[in-house]
Amino acid sequence: MKILVTGGAGFIGSHLVDRLIEEGHEVVVVDNLSTGKKKNLNKAATFYKLDITSSRLERVFQKERPELISHHAAQMDVRKSVADPAFDAKSNIIGLLNLLDCAVKNGSRRVVFASSGGAIYGDQSQFPAPETHPTHPLSPYGVSKLSSEHYLYYYQKVCGLDYTALRYGNVYGPRQDPHGEAGVVAIFTRMMLNGEQPFINGTGNQTRDYVYVNDVVEANMAVINKKINDTFNIGTGKETSVNQLFHALAKITSADVKEVHGPEKKGEQMRSCLDFSKIYEAGEWEAVVPLEEGLSHTVDWFRKK
Repeated sequence: MKILVTGGAGFIGSHLVDRLIEEGHEVVVVDNLSTGKKKNLNKAATFYKLDITSSRLERVFQKERPELISHHAAQMDVRKSVADPAFDAKSNIIGLLNLLDCAVKNGSRRVVFASSGGAIYGDQSQFPAPETHPTHPLSPYGVSKLSSEHYLYYYQKVCGLDYTALRYGNVYGPRQDPHGEAGVVAIFTRMMLNGEQPFINGTGNQTRDYVYVNDVVEANMAVINKKINDTFNIGTGKETSVNQLFHALAKITSADVKEVHGPEKKGEQMRSCLDFSKIYEAGEWEAVVPLEEGLSHTVDWFRKK
């Protein structure tokens, strides 16, 4: 199958591209390299350096005619979305609409969308949160991801374009950029290995559902191979506080650092944890990489880098 992966030079997208090619799919990558990197690109993929908001995107569709689109290109920094909601909306909403219009005009049949379970639920009232949990995002980033899901529903009902939305928890692992993304694992790891002192935002009691990138890739493969169309949480069902994460990484890196706190950041919720039972039942998927093992793999990659 020919699959177009937007953001295929980025952190999660590049891992997915590798896996798709491993399974024998023909892969086309569209990435503007604003956060993605050429060194992440699989040489077996066809690459177009292009922004998803560009009018030239339709030429790619006309030439390549992808059957399926895996949409990972996004403005994904929660703090940047708070500082500039219009920029976030241009990338995450206008870019999506351009992509969907191209897909419909050129015969694509399906979209697998990287959504965010960590952002769209807002302050959770249930732990872990199922997909039926109320959605009250606390950041423009979360709003744009939820809006995108609504647009996908519209295009399915009106245009017949099938979709699956995967609501990711906090994804971490090799290739995550500690500069261009808001991944605390990557940020802490880089600083600790460089002998720098990381700062914890707020109390550090805020929790997230940290899921290893290889597990996220396998979730994508499950819905692609089984042709499942629905909305699913992709997480571990476990909460880990920033303080716990800090001390786990300090131990793995053997860093001589202290627990130092700074001001809290606007737009960040206190607790996040995702119920993955729905995709377990539909696609037989669950996260299999324990946090400590995933952190060790990530630290090893940063050390070699």
